[in-house]
Amino acid sequence: MNTPAAPLPSRVHAARAAAAPVQPGAAALRAIALFSLLAIGLAFSAVAATPPAAAPQAKASEPLSKGEIKAQKEFKMLDFNGDGKLSRSEVALFPRLANAFDDADTNHDGFVSYEEVRAFAAKYRAERDRARAEEAKTPASAAGGAASAAKP
Repeated sequence: MNTPAAPLPSRVHAARAAAAPVQPGAAALRAIALFSLLAIGLAFSAVAATPPAAAPQAKASEPLSKGEIKAQKEFKMLDFNGDGKLSRSEVALFPRLANAFDDADTNHDGFVSYEEVRAFAAKYRAERDRARAEEAKTPASAAGGAASAAKP
């Protein structure tokens, strides 16, 4: 009478085996999440800049921004073993992330903490904003030069 209970473990293993091909999709989503975290995930939290002396007080009294909450969720999603830091093996499947690992690992301990990700994201945003500002200057000056050359 307990015959239905016997196949249960095999059904569980079959379900796990069937789920294995789905994991690359989940891995790709995790890669996208971490890349966005590294690239622009903290952009919303950088909108309201505070002086360094006021930052510790602001963190204690103000709720987290939507960008900061999203960034924390994405970091936790990529932290497969839940130790609060990302290892090379956790980002090894994602070439963009693996390539940025050394730049983000500022203390060179072989792991990237959330604070290191925040610092890397701030640095990335600053470089991106500087590059965009340079691009904005270049077409404007080139267009101005072409307009003045066409007038005479």
